[in-house]
Amino acid sequence: NQALTVIKEMRLRLKIDPHDYETKKGHVERFLKGGDKVKITVMFRGREQSRPEMGYRLLQRLAADVAELGVVESNPKQDGRNMVMVIAPHRNQAATDAARRSAKAEKATGTSAPEAEQQAPTA
Repeated sequence: NQALTVIKEMRLRLKIDPHDYETKKGHVERFLKGGDKVKITVMFRGREQSRPEMGYRLLQRLAADVAELGVVESNPKQDGRNMVMVIAPHRNQAATDAARRSAKAEKATGTSAPEAEQQAPTA
């Protein structure tokens, strides 16, 4: 039984509005809290391709903002028109999240059956 590693992807543009950045950051935080790795892609268009350092700064800023939830697994690298970075959740946090998810699943299946039994005799 190997744990299934899920990689979620978040795509950003170089010129991103502050509110849009906060929304995307919130999605990344949600993925990391769920125990999933996140692949963050910055897409460059036109003249933006001549300024890869701006994409690097954007990725570093996002990594710093979610540092308490995850760690950078692969540093930013240019991949054609895109710059890619992978952030993984902290190991101990991922283990506790997996345990919490399995406990929720057991609780959901365990509590629904007794409630049905209790309702049947009273009806």
